[in-house]
Amino acid sequence: MNVMPAPPAAALAGDSNTYIQYKRDDRNYLTQLFGAQLPGIRTGFFNVHMSRGMTVQPHWHPNASEMVFVIGGELMTSVFDPFAQRLLAYRLCPGQVCLFPRGWFHWIVALSEEAHFLTVFDVPTPDIVYGSDFLKAIPPKVMSQAYGVDPGLYTQAVAPIRESEILGPPSGRLVTGTQGGGGAAQLKQPGSGKKGAASGSPQNIMHLHACPFPS
Repeated sequence: MNVMPAPPAAALAGDSNTYIQYKRDDRNYLTQLFGAQLPGIRTGFFNVHMSRGMTVQPHWHPNASEMVFVIGGELMTSVFDPFAQRLLAYRLCPGQVCLFPRGWFHWIVALSEEAHFLTVFDVPTPDIVYGSDFLKAIPPKVMSQAYGVDPGLYTQAVAPIRESEILGPPSGRLVTGTQGGGGAAQLKQPGSGKKGAASGSPQNIMHLHACPFPS
């Protein structure tokens, strides 16, 4: 008598669209599929949609390496190499990838009007340390003692960070445009009339090849 194999202990399919991890608005949000949603998964991922100038805030993963895979649009990924003590940046188009080794500090900026990408991890559930939490937690006095930073200026600089920012800039600051090849967004505080670069970019940006569409 033929014996039918037992059914798998866990589901073999899942839908990341049903698990919203963070939503800023209809153009900027993350959905996810990790071990909690699909117990049989050996990896996990965020499914990310962003508009031009929006940034996945600087952060790192103590327990996971990450791969960014671009589905649509154009991105600038930046990662700090702690061994060579240098900042690496990659301008990516659909079908291209970038790797962030475990524990390396990194961030992502959308350069096109709309960007869609996956961030895939080598563990079912990654740990995340947000740069915004780190900046909020450091007392201004410590910044002064360690780096000579004026405590008042530091307090003023981190004042817009009121919560764990996943997609920046913080609410209340508006993306008004982008600069050249570096993709650094111009930010404007409502009513202030002042502008400043959202993030610096290293001088040497690596292009895998020319994107087949205008950014």
